[in-house]
Amino acid sequence: MSSATAPTSLRTGHVGLNVTDLDRSTAFYRTLLGLDLAAEGTETGRRYAFLARDGRLVLTLWQQSTGAFATAAPGLHHLSFQVDSLDEVRAAEAVLRDLGAEFTHEGVVPHGEGTASGGIFFTDPDGIRLEIYTPAGLTGTAAPDATAPTCGFF
Repeated sequence: MSSATAPTSLRTGHVGLNVTDLDRSTAFYRTLLGLDLAAEGTETGRRYAFLARDGRLVLTLWQQSTGAFATAAPGLHHLSFQVDSLDEVRAAEAVLRDLGAEFTHEGVVPHGEGTASGGIFFTDPDGIRLEIYTPAGLTGTAAPDATAPTCGFF
């Protein structure tokens, strides 16, 4: 048995996504999440954008993909962002509607039948599945599917 121990201060740092059109994806995420462009690479074949909030790196975008997000392939299932209130979820929904995003469910939905948490489920311009949710505020709202987590099967 190893004497090594797992890190005790572990937390998610930033998320890196491969995109097909860096300019389009940078505009989408900056508009939706209110992120700042912290750094970028403009060399042909090596383009990237580092997006931050309050000086902290949140998302990196790498233009090195073709096609669309493959939901059936191993890897990322979806990327989720937590906000503090149902009002913030609804505000994000309005921004997404202005951006022409595709939604999986109509409106704000709970994570499951009888849960207070929930949000919106949608895709980015490359089809990457995303969620913006709040931990409370949806008590008594019917889930899209009463038998499975909403965020698991979209």
